[in-house]
Amino acid sequence: MPELLLPTARLHASWLAARAEWPAGAHQDGTGLRLAADLDLDTPEDFAAWVELLLVQSDRTLPLPEGAVHATHWWIVEDDEYLGAIDLRHYVNQFLYDRGGHIGYSVRPSARGRGVATWALGAVLPRAQELSLRRVLLTCDEGNVASARTIEAHDGVLEDVRPISPRVKKRRYWIAL
Repeated sequence: MPELLLPTARLHASWLAARAEWPAGAHQDGTGLRLAADLDLDTPEDFAAWVELLLVQSDRTLPLPEGAVHATHWWIVEDDEYLGAIDLRHYVNQFLYDRGGHIGYSVRPSARGRGVATWALGAVLPRAQELSLRRVLLTCDEGNVASARTIEAHDGVLEDVRPISPRVKKRRYWIAL
């Protein structure tokens, strides 16, 4: 059975194995990889530094760079194997309102089709309630049927589909808590 763990440097090797399954440069929503833009995550030192950045991002007493929001990150883990990541953004800015929502998640390719994302989303929704959120926004690319099903499995209600670029449209769902 999977569990949600706060990011930990202990899972470096498993995280590297998961990263190797993704195409180079692929976006992995909910991972916080943007915080590691200047780090070499192959090295234990930089990986540990990134883990610390992920953990600190949830501390609402600390200021964040412009455009960033406070978020709590978890890794989806089973038997010490990194399966994916999910984050809960404590609030949304305009960018997240249009494109990203309160919750983002991704599952490594070899762990897909097992209900991991659906389970993780269900585990995070009560944590959103603990932040006094009354509803959460989730988005997915229009063609991402698996993600749409994950959101709909938790009673996500489609608000609209918004064009983000000439080739990309985002489905925007709300889940009442």
